Amino acid sequence: MNDDYINTGRTNQKQETRDKILKGAQYFINKGMAFGLQDVANKTGLSRATIYRYYSNVEVLAAEASLDIKTLSPEGIIKELEGKNLEEMILGIQDYFNTHATENENAFRKYLSFVIVSNPSEIKRGARRKKTLQLAFDKTSFADREKNDLMHLLTILMGIEPLIVTKDVSGLSNEESHKLLRWGMELILKGYFHSKKK
Repeated sequence: MNDDYINTGRTNQKQETRDKILKGAQYFINKGMAFGLQDVANKTGLSRATIYRYYSNVEVLAAEASLDIKTLSPEGIIKELEGKNLEEMILGIQDYFNTHATENENAFRKYLSFVIVSNPSEIKRGARRKKTLQLAFDKTSFADREKNDLMHLLTILMGIEPLIVTKDVSGLSNEESHKLLRWGMELILKGYFHSKKK
């Protein structure tokens, strides 16, 4: 997916177009049908050139669309964590994304390989993690810079990327990986909230 294109100009309209493309691809995936970018263009009423601005090849689109089917929206994740304080909410967000990455590990690894090969200089992913954290932080009084820095730091400990490191580099099991990443998140939050009390 070309996040650079999405993050310029009319972001909301571009996000809607991206969602429309994913839904178009999911139509074919749900029916078990092979498809190309032109098929998605025909299904969505968008031009092939528009589809290509978002997805450079059908493999990347198919991989993301498959994962998107199984992933809650940021709003859905936050709704499931209603009533929790900020720290509990952040740990809940981490648990959701790390569990989701473990349950769909092969699909995520395949998706990553497509994204890396298709456009290695413009890899930008994980927008759902960032958006979910933004929703959690929306009701806080943190300064924008502080909020952004903390959100960027927290994303490092959730999703498929840290799972790959803990498993492939450190040789940990899924359970050990989850415990270690949660411990790291707890240390960051403890240090952060402790510094705020001073």
